[in-house]
Amino acid sequence: MSVFLVALDVPGEPEAMGLAELLAPHVDGFKVGLELLMGEGPGIVRRVVSLGLPVFVDAKLHDIPNTVGRAAAQIGATGARWVTVHASGGSEMMRAAVEALGSGSDGTGVLAVTVLTSLDTVGLATIGVSHDLRSQVESLARLAAGSGAEGVVCAVPEAAAVKQLGLGLVVATPGIRPTGSEAGDQKRIATVTGAIEAGADLMVVGRPVTAARDPAGVARAIAEEIEEAVQAAPPATAG
Repeated sequence: MSVFLVALDVPGEPEAMGLAELLAPHVDGFKVGLELLMGEGPGIVRRVVSLGLPVFVDAKLHDIPNTVGRAAAQIGATGARWVTVHASGGSEMMRAAVEALGSGSDGTGVLAVTVLTSLDTVGLATIGVSHDLRSQVESLARLAAGSGAEGVVCAVPEAAAVKQLGLGLVVATPGIRPTGSEAGDQKRIATVTGAIEAGADLMVVGRPVTAARDPAGVARAIAEEIEEAVQAAPPATAG
């Protein structure tokens, strides 16, 4: 599975829907993140869903299990295809979200966020995580799989490691950048080709598309790059 999602990381509905309608013919779906979700409320998800493409709601839920389960159910009611929770919230919390949403194959799937792309090994140490970055991602991926999550969110450099665990998880990768794009505030980024080679299933691209002078043109180019990379990549294997 190689799904190209554009992150609608904008503050309000007019800009979000304008971009979504412009880009819909060229992408596989959209991500609604915290800025838009907090600015417009869950109704914006329903409006993006109405365009007929899957929507990834990057809510990053992290609270006690009962609260996360209820919040996940509210997001699922909008028609979202995926919703994120923080894997670091623990197995009971993730299971609450999974139980509230049902099977991801038929409804809304839970994607567990492992380590934010703004963090590196040094950053992990500052918050008390003694594992190296790859080990932390692998540990949280195992926890997510055991909790019934459909997949995980991780940076491309760790995507291959997750796939090699053989857990059957969908891997979503933010921080995808066309060649020549700036990293911004994400420290672990990758190209489309790198993401495909690592086994990424959902590739999320934000500012390189949404901040471009010609968003539709950039989206078309990325879609073509993905198709070429998929055709060139060797068959993925799980270890």
